[in-house]
Amino acid sequence: MKTYGLIALLSLCLLPASAFANPAESFAQFCAVCHGVGGAGDGVAAAGLPVKPANFTNTAFWAERTDESVFKAIKEGGAAIGKSPLMAPYKDSMSDEQIKGIVSYLRTLIK
Repeated sequence: MKTYGLIALLSLCLLPASAFANPAESFAQFCAVCHGVGGAGDGVAAAGLPVKPANFTNTAFWAERTDESVFKAIKEGGAAIGKSPLMAPYKDSMSDEQIKGIVSYLRTLIK
């Protein structure tokens, strides 16, 4: 199962950014493999990762982060904000506008 999640994640890197103009679709295609369909950090690949992916539904997550820091993590990767280096940078896969859209979408997942 771990191998399939990694293969799915890596295959997404080959898709053009224009294929995901809708933030919910972009999240589903780029992020859900690790962060889960609902954003709770329980994606298919999460079990094989040494650091659990962020849970975007948790208010405590958002209390400790700004939209700018989440944007930077998506654009430059987790290491850019002192988090897991396994969080890939998406600066070559998504435009700044797409990343901003995902950050706004992530805020809708708070429970």
